[in-house]
Amino acid sequence: MNGFLLLVPFFLIRFGLMARLDHASLARAAHFAPMRGGERAAYLVYQLANAGILLYPLFLTVPAELSWPTAAGAALYLGGLALCSASVICFARPDARGLNRNGVYRYSRNPMYLAYFLCFAGMAVLTRSWGLLALVLVFQVCAHRVILAEERECLARFGEPYRQYIEQVRRYL
Repeated sequence: MNGFLLLVPFFLIRFGLMARLDHASLARAAHFAPMRGGERAAYLVYQLANAGILLYPLFLTVPAELSWPTAAGAALYLGGLALCSASVICFARPDARGLNRNGVYRYSRNPMYLAYFLCFAGMAVLTRSWGLLALVLVFQVCAHRVILAEERECLARFGEPYRQYIEQVRRYL
């Protein structure tokens, strides 16, 4: 099986499900906070890694074999898809102020980014690709800088409720 096919369920969840639940949430999810200093470079590398993650699987295959890497990759991949689904459902239903603190957002301030990491890491394991895994790791390191900018914007926008949310809920896990 071509590795790119693993992205089809991801796209259906990330874009299709989100649009079906709340079309306006697509615009909110596509918004990136203003970047400062080194965050701009991290954002550029983040976008390049993202492009690599989306294109590189076109040249990869998933071996049709039962093995521990297949099982581990499938677990990561399916766990990422499940978390992505839960994140999208909650993201499409923020509170009256526009803040997401329901569902999986009670346990992680960034469950969608965590879902992406799990899904993409699972794809790297399923395709046995060290190159894709390297792209995923670069993506995640740079995503952390993007997240810091988003948190700064959320603090400015939501104020004290977001500050309390930060104190109660971890950034990732």
